[in-house]
Amino acid sequence: MEIQILQLTEGAKLAKGLTVVIDVFRAFSTACYVFAAGADKIIPVEHVEEAFEIKKMIPDVIMLGERFERKVPGFDFGNSPTHILNQDFNGKTIVMTTSSGTKGIANAKLADEIITGSFVNAGAIIGYIRQKNPAVVSLVCMGYEGRYPTQEDTFLAEYVRNGLMNVTSDLDEMRRILSTGDGARLLDPANHEWSPSSDFDLCLEQDRFNYVLKIDKGEEYNTLIKIEL
Repeated sequence: MEIQILQLTEGAKLAKGLTVVIDVFRAFSTACYVFAAGADKIIPVEHVEEAFEIKKMIPDVIMLGERFERKVPGFDFGNSPTHILNQDFNGKTIVMTTSSGTKGIANAKLADEIITGSFVNAGAIIGYIRQKNPAVVSLVCMGYEGRYPTQEDTFLAEYVRNGLMNVTSDLDEMRRILSTGDGARLLDPANHEWSPSSDFDLCLEQDRFNYVLKIDKGEEYNTLIKIEL
C-alpha cells in the first residue's frame, strides 16, 4: 500500500486511489456530528451559489456552511459542532459548503473513492482503509481555505498513516501544540460567536464515531453517506 500525504487544493487535484479529504477544524468533524444528529445525507458543494440552487430544487434541505469561518448569510447553521450537538436532523438532507473541506471533495476528480477525515472518526478511517486495502491511499490536508497548510490537518494525515503502519501517535502532544498553534483561533473569545471554544475539544475527540463518511456519486450531485464499521 502506497500512502501519500498531499496538501491543499492542488494536492486534492493530484489525489489518486482511496482518497481521504481532511478538514479537522471544522468541516469534517462537524459533518460527523450532523450524522449523529440523525441526518440522512449531506450534499457537499464547493460554492455558495450551488447550495442556494439546490435549495430551490429541494426546499426542505438544511443549509450548513461558512466563509471566513462565519455562517453564510441565509444559511441555517455555520460550521460549528457545538451548534449541532442538540439538533434533531432525523431523516434530513443537509447541503454543506465550506472554505476548505468541500472544496477538496470537488477537486479530487482523479480519486477512485473519497472519504472524509477528522480525529472524531480516525479509527474508523484506518479500519476502513485496511478493509479496502487499496494500492494507493491519498491523504489530502485541506488546511485553511485550501491555500495555507495547518497543523491539525497534517497531524491527522500523519496519525492515519502511522495507524496503517502500526506506529503509535501522541495525540495528547498534538493537542498541546494545537492549543497554542493553529488551533488557538478556536479558543480565542473574539471568535466564540461563530466558533465556540468547545469546538476545539469536539473536533479532537478521538474515535467518538465508528463510521466513515463516503462520497456516493450521483447524476445530479454527489452526496456524503454514513458507512458504519
